[in-house]
Amino acid sequence: MLNQIPPLTRTLIFINVAVYLAQQLLGDLPIIYLALWPLETLNADPRIGGMLGVPSFFPWQLITYSFLHGSLTHLLFNMFALYMFGGDLERVFGVKRFLSLYFAAVITAAFAQLLFSSLVGGPPRPTVGASGGVFGVLLAFGLYFPFRTIVPLIPPIPMPAWVFVTLYGLLELVLGVTGTQDGVAHFAHLGGMLGAGVLILYWRGHPPFNRGQRR
Repeated sequence: MLNQIPPLTRTLIFINVAVYLAQQLLGDLPIIYLALWPLETLNADPRIGGMLGVPSFFPWQLITYSFLHGSLTHLLFNMFALYMFGGDLERVFGVKRFLSLYFAAVITAAFAQLLFSSLVGGPPRPTVGASGGVFGVLLAFGLYFPFRTIVPLIPPIPMPAWVFVTLYGLLELVLGVTGTQDGVAHFAHLGGMLGAGVLILYWRGHPPFNRGQRR
């Protein structure tokens, strides 16, 4: 079955699983240096926390946070979604474009979360998970396979992909605005969708990227 998964999708899944296993061995160390910390932590002095230091924002966290996960369930849900939707997109885009789409979503999700954290304030909390990239993949799937039938886990009702993606995006917006499900980065999910959507507009040459190119 693994051989049927396109190479980049398979590699992303393997890396995420490997990093999660490393987290179990290394404890808090990956979270401290690789999770996405709010910009307010920039002034943290890593010397005052002993060997492990104290959490602080570093530029590489805009990407590395996406390979960390808070629990096995968190990892499994994200990897299942990447497996379900990533393979078909990679076959359409090819490795280079799929890689660009995935990490554009990861990075815009990170910026959305940093902005949200700055506006809301409160104690600094790390953001982890591939969800930003996965939501970008989900949006792209809905655009390129709009009438593919999807049966969500909850509720188990068959629906076209575009309906599923639209409802999921609206749900994330409502949950984010109302502050429901504390600890879930809803605006990071929306940021991932936004990044993927803007990149697809660019590829297609749609406004504001009028380049006469279509795909």
